[in-house]
Amino acid sequence: MAVEWSTERKVALLVTMSGLTIALSPIHIPIGPTKAFPWQHMTNVILGVTLGPLWAGAAALLIGLVRMMLGLGTIFSIPGGVPGAILVGLGAVVLRRAGRSPEYAAFLEPVGTAVIGFLLALYIFAPLVGKYEAWLAAGLLPIWLVWAASTGVGTLAGFGALRLLRRSGLI
Repeated sequence: MAVEWSTERKVALLVTMSGLTIALSPIHIPIGPTKAFPWQHMTNVILGVTLGPLWAGAAALLIGLVRMMLGLGTIFSIPGGVPGAILVGLGAVVLRRAGRSPEYAAFLEPVGTAVIGFLLALYIFAPLVGKYEAWLAAGLLPIWLVWAASTGVGTLAGFGALRLLRRSGLI
C-alpha cells in the first residue's frame, strides 16, 4: 500500500488518525473498570495496514496515553489497543509480501485485542493497578464480550474505510 510513503506523509496520517480517534473518545462502552472503544480498533486497522506495525503500535500507545491524560480512557487503553495494532501491521506485511491484499490483515485485530490484549490486561495491568478484584466482580465474561464486540465493530469500520480508500485511489 504505502510502502514508499515519506516520513512526513506517515506522520501526517498518524497525527490525523490519532486526533480523530481521540476526538471520538467520548463515544465508548463502559464495562466494569474498562471502557471499550471501537474507534481505537478502526484506527489500528487503518494504520496497521497503511503504515505497518511500528507506526500503528506507536499511534495506539499515543492515543491510549492521551485518552488517559484527558480522563477519557483507562490504563486498559494500552493492552486494549497496542497488541491489535501491531498484529494487524505484521499481518499486512506478510500478506503484502505474499502478493495478497493487505486489507484482510484487519481481521487479526480481534485476535490482538480480544485475546492477547485481554490476557495482558487481566494478568499484568489489572494487578498492577489494583483492579484485579474489580475485573472479577464485574465478571470476566461480560468484560471480554464487550471487548470482543468493540473490536468487531472497529475492525469492520476500519476494513470498510480501507476498501473505500483503495477504491478512491488514496492508498
